[in-house]
Amino acid sequence: MEETTVTLDRKVPPFRADQVGSFLRPQVLKEAKAKFNEGLISKEELRSVEDAEIIKLVEKQKKVGLTAVTDGEFRRTWWHLDYIEALEGIEVFDLSASGLFHGAMNKAKGYTVAGKLGFPSDHPFLEDFKFLKQAAGDHVAKFTIPGPNMIFYSGVINSQKYADHPSYASLEEVAKDIVQVYRDAIAAFYQAGCRYLQLDDTSWGALFSDEFREKIKQKGFDPDELVKTFADITIDAVANKPADMSITIHICRGNFKSSWLYDGGYEPIAKELFSRVNVDGFFLEYDSDRAGDFKPLRHIQNQCVVLGLVTTKTGELENLEDIKRRVQEAAEYVRLDQLCLSPQCGFSSTEEGNTITDQDQWNKLGLVVQAAKEIWG
Repeated sequence: MEETTVTLDRKVPPFRADQVGSFLRPQVLKEAKAKFNEGLISKEELRSVEDAEIIKLVEKQKKVGLTAVTDGEFRRTWWHLDYIEALEGIEVFDLSASGLFHGAMNKAKGYTVAGKLGFPSDHPFLEDFKFLKQAAGDHVAKFTIPGPNMIFYSGVINSQKYADHPSYASLEEVAKDIVQVYRDAIAAFYQAGCRYLQLDDTSWGALFSDEFREKIKQKGFDPDELVKTFADITIDAVANKPADMSITIHICRGNFKSSWLYDGGYEPIAKELFSRVNVDGFFLEYDSDRAGDFKPLRHIQNQCVVLGLVTTKTGELENLEDIKRRVQEAAEYVRLDQLCLSPQCGFSSTEEGNTITDQDQWNKLGLVVQAAKEIWG
């Protein structure tokens, strides 16, 4: 592509050196959570520990050189379920997860759309964000929530409970209410002061994975039609986004104890997702061969692409020159000034965390910052 003069300094998210959001839980937090689950301390006492650890985490993120800081998802058990189960109309249940994440996960919780969906005005994540914003100070407070298709896919399309007892007359009606839930959520977070919101979404992975596309067909759905529906839902969900609020989406392949769920490149979803979905940036996982090549990025319009070239799955530190080379390869399809850099996923999408050390995660983030400075600085 044509050479363009670029700078490291981006005034709005996503940033040249960015992150997905979750961090390994410190031992003191794990112990407090265990005591709470055993009934030995109160919710207020647990929250006090969470508050203190989030403040420490924010300061570490500032020190490593990040512009946007998160709360590490320290208050969550799961990256997605804590948000979804607090919505109106959601039913959560235990399920067997034998074989998922290459055998790393044995049990899990599922959810289904059991009634009319709604975003409650007292959703607990709003207070969680307000605390993060206060702790962030002069840095940007970045907050993450699961994307709308996490409800449409896992709570409807892939839910046997929903198939047995549908709570809506049609898929179009449930999609419409999911859109409204996210419009209300975006408005509520904006009112709370949020200017950088990320939608984390593994459901898109089922649409580029050959294995899961076959499973979708067995349930009676056309995965290619679902790609368009997923795009429509996301487009409508963010349609009323305020002009001074940045919304990004992380297309995740799954992350549990350093294992993953979906294989495959982005090509099957690229045209609908990249050329139509009007978010400010895409966080894309490019840390291994299973992600495919950069060619699907040819469909990107004016959005930013945050290249997840640094893995959170292992502690081995990537080579700086290799990262710089791969960014240049991506720049053959997307202008360099549209590109940013981040780890491929969070470090702890569930409270268990990936099989890396605390120092590993800071080394990884330090490398992202260093690489961004050398590429765009």
